Amino acid sequence: MTALAPYVSAFFREKLTSDQTRATYAHAFQLLLAFASARLKTAPSDLLLEQLDAPLVLAFLEHLERDRRNGPRTRNARLAAVRSFMHFVEYRVPSALDGIRRVLAIPAQRTDSPLVRRLSTDETRAILDAPSPSTRLGLRDRAMLYLGLTGGLRVSELVGLRDKEVRFDGRYVEICIRGKGRRERALLLWKQVGDAIRAWLAVRGDTACPELFVSAAGRAMTRSGFEYVLRKHVQAATTKGPSLADRHLSPHVLRHTCAMNILQATGDLRKVALWLGHANQRTTEIYLRADPTDKIQALESTVPPRLRPGRFTPQDQLIASLTKSASTRPRP
Repeated sequence: MTALAPYVSAFFREKLTSDQTRATYAHAFQLLLAFASARLKTAPSDLLLEQLDAPLVLAFLEHLERDRRNGPRTRNARLAAVRSFMHFVEYRVPSALDGIRRVLAIPAQRTDSPLVRRLSTDETRAILDAPSPSTRLGLRDRAMLYLGLTGGLRVSELVGLRDKEVRFDGRYVEICIRGKGRRERALLLWKQVGDAIRAWLAVRGDTACPELFVSAAGRAMTRSGFEYVLRKHVQAATTKGPSLADRHLSPHVLRHTCAMNILQATGDLRKVALWLGHANQRTTEIYLRADPTDKIQALESTVPPRLRPGRFTPQDQLIASLTKSASTRPRP
């Protein structure tokens, strides 16, 4: 039997080099090990690799869907973390190869590809107006929301942004973003965004935390912390934007809104991909399906075939009833 803890530590130390991937996988393993510990009545540090078998992983995935109300995409992301770990250990623990292969055989769940959700102009205005500019946390929240909407940052990029990665240059503010796959990109944003960040920095105070946005306790803002901030201000914004009351908005909607605004302003998918930091432009094509601009141009440039004119004349009710009776009469 093989102890699980040393291989989990080695996996995070040797395999995962990206901060964002490490944080995502760490959350997945926190959920998995907590579930396995409760199910097997064993402390997480005492779990064995052989106990992490296919039935347990399948039960964990069912727990995510049933108890945590996670959708297929989140379920598949958790499964991807487990499969990556199994690929890491399959060459290191030959005795567990059969169980590892059974876990690797668990299929991902098929998902729909819905249109991306975005905020309208009125909804965007209502959310940005929700934080109070007269309080410290209000200035922080307004700067975070504004930067998320104008920069299109992923939530991990937003909460991981450091104060030294923000540079003010005349009319603009330049931001260096550490994205997925350890790819860095630079964004030049408007003076209004820089003013919002300056206002937050003026009241941020001295803290040993290198991140630009910190919590009320002076620690780095977390993903769940920003989700709470967004949820709070969306709820407050429903008085000005009633359509927000029926919408469940994740932080990624801010990124989608930014992408759609850039696409409609430039009409250039390549510029959207560069702005968002997509390594593959095919990822950016989801915004083409949601953008009505090209569809309107197609409507205006083509003429549909004409239908033969005519009017519908309803059948006389008496004749209709006789026809029905005749159709039901048994044939000789």
